[in-house]
Amino acid sequence: MTSNRLTVRVPQNLNTRLRSRSRSEGTTESELIREALERYLARDPSQGSAYDLAEDTGMIGAARQSPKDLSTNRRHFKGFGESKSK
Repeated sequence: MTSNRLTVRVPQNLNTRLRSRSRSEGTTESELIREALERYLARDPSQGSAYDLAEDTGMIGAARQSPKDLSTNRRHFKGFGESKSK
């Protein structure tokens, strides 16, 4: 197999995790990167992101009459997670 050298810069924490995983699996860092690239490139780009899928199914914007700050304003959380049998 002919191969090409590819140089990639990664943050220190990612490099540390890569090195640790390669040691625990008994393989090289290069082999792990090749496998990860193969899996990533084999994905079907037409599937879209989770957001795209949720939007396509109508889940995004399903609560049209709800306040715009529903997920961020604490006043909307009153009673959330409490038992209704009080």
